Amino acid sequence: MIGMLVGTLEYKDLSTAVILAGGIGFEVQMPASELATMPPVGSEVRVYTHMSVNENTGINLVGFLTREALKMFRMLITVSGIGPKAALGILSVMDPADLSVAIMTGDEATIAKAPGIGKKSAAKVVLELRDKMDWQAYSGAEPVAASVGTVASGGAGTAAAEAIEALMALGYSKSDASKAVSKVENASQLDADDILTRSLRYL
Repeated sequence: MIGMLVGTLEYKDLSTAVILAGGIGFEVQMPASELATMPPVGSEVRVYTHMSVNENTGINLVGFLTREALKMFRMLITVSGIGPKAALGILSVMDPADLSVAIMTGDEATIAKAPGIGKKSAAKVVLELRDKMDWQAYSGAEPVAASVGTVASGGAGTAAAEAIEALMALGYSKSDASKAVSKVENASQLDADDILTRSLRYL
């Protein structure tokens, strides 16, 4: 199992990067959004990888710039009907923090906008991952993710979601709002107003 590559970026396009490490050029499939933020060819890069085995395509490496994105990818491919290609499509248009909030709030419409993901697949993502989010930690999103398991019962997850909606009403983007709320300490013990007030410090 290849868990991480550290080497020189030799090539990249809209879906693939080639990283030279230990004299070997590793071809790595990556989300388009992460490829767009990678440094220029010739730079040293660190990519966290997952080895995918397929009967038709053989062994493939899928890579991400953060461990959080890799963890989310591995969660996505546990959903019935979601393979590596579909998971990459989702993470190409949503970062882990935004996707965790979408799952938490049941925002199937946003997930369904990803390439190759329809309404049924988006519904499966929400249904099958919502209860798993309470143990999944993301960089900059841990407090929110930790409270996701309480969403269905109207607990702290709902308070976090309400705070995010309030910030969006104030003009902040969904991404900025979710990241700010995720930085609030002990969010699971606060109501929406307190989370909102504290999250404004990070905007």
